[in-house]
Formats: sequence, C-alpha cells, structure tokens
Amino acid sequence: MAEEIRDLIEKINQEGIKSAEEKAHTIEVAAKQRADDLLAQATLEAEEMIAAAKDRIRREDEKEKTLLAQAGRDLLLSLRKEINAMLGSIVVSDIRQALTPGALSKLLSEAVKNYSAGESSDITVFLNKEDLETLEKNFLNKLREETKKTIILRPAEDISGGFTISFDHGKSCYDFTDKALAEYIGTYLKPKLNQILKEAIKE
Repeated sequence: MAEEIRDLIEKINQEGIKSAEEKAHTIEVAAKQRADDLLAQATLEAEEMIAAAKDRIRREDEKEKTLLAQAGRDLLLSLRKEINAMLGSIVVSDIRQALTPGALSKLLSEAVKNYSAGESSDITVFLNKEDLETLEKNFLNKLREETKKTIILRPAEDISGGFTISFDHGKSCYDFTDKALAEYIGTYLKPKLNQILKEAIKE
C-alpha cells in the first residue's frame, strides 16, 4: 500500500514537472514572439522616423534653394532697376547740359521746318522760363526769319530742359524735353545694359 502511494506521488510529481516545463516553454515561446514583434515594430517606427527626417531635410533643402534663387532674382532685379535709374539720370543730365540755348534754337528750327509743312497756324513753344528769356533775347527773331513762321514762346514750370512744340494752339504737341529725349535714348541703351548684366552673371 505504501509503495502504491509512493508510485502515485512520484507520478504526480513527474506530471507536475512535465506540465511546468511545458508551461515554461509556452511562456518562453510567447515571450520570444512578443520580443520579436516589439523589435519589428521598433525597427519599422525607426525606419519611418528616418524616412520622415530625410524627407523633411530634403524639403528644407529644396525650400532653401528656392529662397536663395528668389533672393538672387530679387537682387538682380533691384540692381538692374538701380542701374537703369542711374543710367536715366546720367542721360537726362547729359541731355540737359547739351540743350544749350544755341542747341535749342537749332532744334527748334529743325522741328518747325520738318513738322510744320502745310500748317498755317501760329507755332507755340513751351519751355522753362530761363531758356525762354535767353531764346527770346538772342534767337527768336532769327528763328522767325529762318522759318517764316509766327513763333510764340510760353513758359512751363514742369519743363526743366528742352521744349514742347504745338502747331494747333496747344491741342497736341511734340515732346522734345530732356526727360522725353532721355527716355527715347534709354530705350536703346537699356537692352544693351541688360545684356551686359546677363553676361556678367555667367562669369
């Protein structure tokens, strides 16, 4: 009887140990699977974070390149604008100096001869007060004799140099002011200047 009890206890112990070992193995497999899942998830998240970081860096680089390109274009446009303004100022200044009373008299004479053909009305010339007084004093009679026209000089505060001339009592006029002449000359100079700037950028 005692031997049977001993065998029973031994059997129970063996079954318990076997059950415990199986349970431990199951736990170990589950733990390993869980660890593998966590590692895979962590790896995926790390790869996504790296990809996102690379994409962000790429976008920032593209944005920076775009901003630099825009800044370069803005600088070039600003520089071109300043140079064109400077060129315009130089041209106006040079033309103003060139439009001496004698030069104005010759220009007026040519304008009257070339533009007043067939016109019978008086010719009205608008110019600044200082040039008007000089022309009136030294050149007006000669101009009238040369052109055989009635020429009337009128002061204009908005004209700094040169003149405007009308053959229809001021209804329309031809503009020979320093600003108009400078603008006319500038239309030929600016394309060349722009080409010089483009070539300078390539170097």
